[in-house]
Amino acid sequence: MGQWAYKVVYVDYRGRISCEGEETLIGNERRSAFVRRYFNSVGRDSWELVSVQPLTSNSAYYVFKRPAQDGDYEEPAAPAVSEETPAPPTPPASSGPTVESV
Repeated sequence: MGQWAYKVVYVDYRGRISCEGEETLIGNERRSAFVRRYFNSVGRDSWELVSVQPLTSNSAYYVFKRPAQDGDYEEPAAPAVSEETPAPPTPPASSGPTVESV
């Protein structure tokens, strides 16, 4: 059985598409043409729509898949994380009540 690669695309029909950290904003065109144009570009890269998960009346997640290719499983490098735990900030002196976080 072959392996699959997946692409999840968020579509906000008010004019935004977000996929893998990249956003595409609507230009001067109809919303349906905007989404169709984007999905056509995804299809040219061999992605096939396999699922739609509606979120609201104006947005949804679209899941695409294709047979896995070289580079499909590469994850972007995570930002470096400091090993040291920073000290909590010292609250400023004030004459008001003390607020404690739970």
